[in-house]
Amino acid sequence: MTMDVFERLKTEAAADWQSYVDHDFVRQLEAGTLPQAAFRTYLVQDYLFLIQFARAYALATYKSRTLADMKAAQAGLAAILGEMDLHVRLCGRWGLSPANIEAAPEHQATVAYTRFVLDCGAAGDLLDLHVALAPCVIGYAEIGRNLAPNGIDALGNHPYREWIGEYAGEAYQELAVSARRHLDDLAARAMTERRFDELATLFGKASRLEADFWQMGLDAADR
Repeated sequence: MTMDVFERLKTEAAADWQSYVDHDFVRQLEAGTLPQAAFRTYLVQDYLFLIQFARAYALATYKSRTLADMKAAQAGLAAILGEMDLHVRLCGRWGLSPANIEAAPEHQATVAYTRFVLDCGAAGDLLDLHVALAPCVIGYAEIGRNLAPNGIDALGNHPYREWIGEYAGEAYQELAVSARRHLDDLAARAMTERRFDELATLFGKASRLEADFWQMGLDAADR
């Protein structure tokens, strides 16, 4: 069976990918043992992260050469804005308003990853940008499936059920499938085999930055 571009990138950057999807933060999240302080820090920073990713999708619209590409960027932006509602709901249980979250300072891991993605998009083309986005957009769907292998209902009263359900749910899974197809389409138009090696390096770095983002949450719980 022929691998799609996303699977090829994962295979080429396997160690970096595993450091992300099998990070201790994810394992503790699955077990329900993740300290609330770690999750709270992560969630606030992820909200700030998504603000910058919304800018990345706006940049994707500018970089688009077809209406189909623009519509894909529009769908990505809409998904991010919907995802942020989850963060507002969960943070609201700690008494944090959207204004409180937006006023929080960005941690170094947040700045490093988001600006890396924006720089990839600004300096490169639409394919570079979507490869940089892929570990987050498509990776969260894989993590969601792994955390709820028997479905969301089987999670019972898991302390992080709502978060897991967001990414294991049908809507997000369909978004990831669409993102993979769009990546294939972009690659068919703009990727050579020589360029694949460059894109795999970019994908690996984005995956490592995702792992650093998880680690930021764990480090906050240790303070």
